[in-house]
Amino acid sequence: MLFICLIGHSFAKKISMENQTTVTEFILLGFSSDPQIFLFLVFLVVYLITLLANMVIMLLIMADPHLHTPMYFFLCHLSFVDICYSSAIVPKMLVHFLAEHKTISVNSCIAQMFFIFLPAVTEVFILSAMAYDRYAAICDPLRYMERMSKGICVQLVSGAWAIGFTDALLNTVFTLKLHFCGPNQINHFSCELPGLLHLSCTETLTNQVVLSTSIVILGSSSFLFTLISYIHIISTILRIRSAEGRRKAFSTCSSHLIVIGLLYLTAFFQYTKPSSVSSVILDEMFSIQYSILTPMLNPIIYSLKNKEVKKAVGKMLGKYKFLKTTTLA
Repeated sequence: MLFICLIGHSFAKKISMENQTTVTEFILLGFSSDPQIFLFLVFLVVYLITLLANMVIMLLIMADPHLHTPMYFFLCHLSFVDICYSSAIVPKMLVHFLAEHKTISVNSCIAQMFFIFLPAVTEVFILSAMAYDRYAAICDPLRYMERMSKGICVQLVSGAWAIGFTDALLNTVFTLKLHFCGPNQINHFSCELPGLLHLSCTETLTNQVVLSTSIVILGSSSFLFTLISYIHIISTILRIRSAEGRRKAFSTCSSHLIVIGLLYLTAFFQYTKPSSVSSVILDEMFSIQYSILTPMLNPIIYSLKNKEVKKAVGKMLGKYKFLKTTTLA
């Protein structure tokens, strides 16, 4: 009987689809339907700071031989991922702030979803690799260079990109099979998968299973890997007798802890908050935090908390002043 009901439901849905027109574009209702000059300027500044700060970090690491270590190798890739993550969302948002009709084609929307998934998942696993790097440096310093050889670092970063690409591809492929026939309004400023699933005229059970499975497996595995690394790190730091030694050991991973805290706490509240407190404004605020503000804050946090990065910045500014003085002379 249940089988007959399911067939009847699918047949009725197919008939309904055939009687409706196919949606070719979506309307993004994030923030407001009216042009917003002030928000355009605010997010333009945020985006420019994100690009500039992350590019400076990358240039410093590539130019300064003292920063050619595993930790800064991962930080360089983290900066590149943050640029990709922010660029997948903010430029289109800026256009919509000035536009009266905030539309995006279905194909462009799905493409944006792919380029949101890719850096987001990659960043989580790069942060896990950075946690392992801190574990190796603090808990097993004598074998640090063996544990974190150039080949292993490349494998960890390549693995992070491979996992991100696979997850983004899987979710995108199943999304391409969906049919959209109306409504076509997304209560968000970007194309994220949950919003698209709500607009589908076809069955989304497979998409929901793939999305939920990837979140549970990838999210829990990266979180547990990071958590276990820091349990060992904290245990080792607490066994250090001198207060100065504990302070120095903790300072090497404090920036990473702050970055992880920003990412995981926001994601935790976003995906575990009760449905009774869910709202469009709240969802947008959480999304702004982990997809727009975090890529801007990451390089700033590492710059403020890291003496070696400060020294590299000082050297770069010193060279710039010297060249400027020489040119004027």
